Amino acid sequence: MCGKNSISFDKPLVMGILNLTPDSFFDGGQYIDANSILKRAKQIIAEGAEIIDLGAYSTRPGAADIDVEEEWRRMQPALAIIRRELPDVVLSIDTFRSELVRRVVSEFGACIVNDISGGTMDDKMFATVAELKVPYIMMHIKGTPQTMQSQTVYKDLMAELVQFFEERVKQLNELGAKDIIIDPGFGFGKTLEHNYQIMSQLEAFKAFNLPLLIGISRKSMIYKLLGGEAKDSLNGTTALNMVALMGGAHILRVHDVKEAVECVKIYNQVLIK
Repeated sequence: MCGKNSISFDKPLVMGILNLTPDSFFDGGQYIDANSILKRAKQIIAEGAEIIDLGAYSTRPGAADIDVEEEWRRMQPALAIIRRELPDVVLSIDTFRSELVRRVVSEFGACIVNDISGGTMDDKMFATVAELKVPYIMMHIKGTPQTMQSQTVYKDLMAELVQFFEERVKQLNELGAKDIIIDPGFGFGKTLEHNYQIMSQLEAFKAFNLPLLIGISRKSMIYKLLGGEAKDSLNGTTALNMVALMGGAHILRVHDVKEAVECVKIYNQVLIK
């Protein structure tokens, strides 16, 4: 549940990205005024996404750190206009700060919390989402956005990811949190080879019996393999999204909603017996 909205995972869902930052790796600076924010939100829904993911803190490798007040300054006006114009849309808040979660829920009601740190960067996050009874996306990361690409050493990559989720899902469950989604964290403290290893072994996460979110949209794991830049990576993104769906993904987090929705439709049609 997310406020008055119930989310079903009977079929894969698409989450559209709305970055409120000036420095995100692909579309930073495009959505920083009321008109462009609302236009983008309406586009995401019109193209078929079920969830809008709002982020006000850039988590690209080496991105500048900002404090909670600046994150809120970017987030609050966007939430206000979207809630006014699109009151029934399911919103996800991309933040690792429990204080921001409290402010959002207090002023705008329930939302999904999309935490890139899986609770490792704010020791109050688990207790907060459990108390507020909001759905929680737990992503795996090593380090922080500022340090993660210098922390890419694993003895056993998949075993460490599974252990991370086992331990932290248990902590959340003990606090009473139930609506948990897991995200392997492509690009967050992983090499290119790590990213493709995870993609080829998504079945390892089925043991949790929890929804699985995959976010690979236009990331460097695509263009470092194929060439070009993020702007050239739509085709690679779509190809990997289909691989993710075949591996058991329940949510695709994307910049390009129309193409992801088409990918899901084709996947669903293939499954029809």
